[in-house]
Amino acid sequence: MTEIWFYHLQRQRLESALPALLEKALERGWRAVVQAVTEERLQALDEILWTYADDSFLGHGRGADGDPDLQPIWLTSGDDNPNGAAIRFFVEGADPTHAAQADYQRAVVLFDDHDEKQVLSARDWWRALREQGASLAYWRQEEDGRWRKTA
Repeated sequence: MTEIWFYHLQRQRLESALPALLEKALERGWRAVVQAVTEERLQALDEILWTYADDSFLGHGRGADGDPDLQPIWLTSGDDNPNGAAIRFFVEGADPTHAAQADYQRAVVLFDDHDEKQVLSARDWWRALREQGASLAYWRQEEDGRWRKTA
């Protein structure tokens, strides 16, 4: 069963937190899928992953790019996993409740503390996934920027 980790974005925005988490996933040798809700968010993530650091970028692709098997990171609004990812990131309120039965090492739900709808949805998903018997973890960011597992 897939481990599902919830990251409560209170001190960082998605645009800062996601690239760092993707880097860690790639360091483990995992391919990743990032699932968003809207094309606008996917376009924004596409740009961010190329430009988030002056000396680095994260190679990735989307449906229009083709060749998903060559992409270490795949951006999508669907449930697809065309690059054989071991980890799936859910952003922008994408529903992770199917992830518990999926074939991933880990699923990561990033939700923005400044978006009440995302916070409420994350609580609902936590309860639903707990009822499914999923392996869950909750991470929050400390004052120094480090992530700490609190549940």
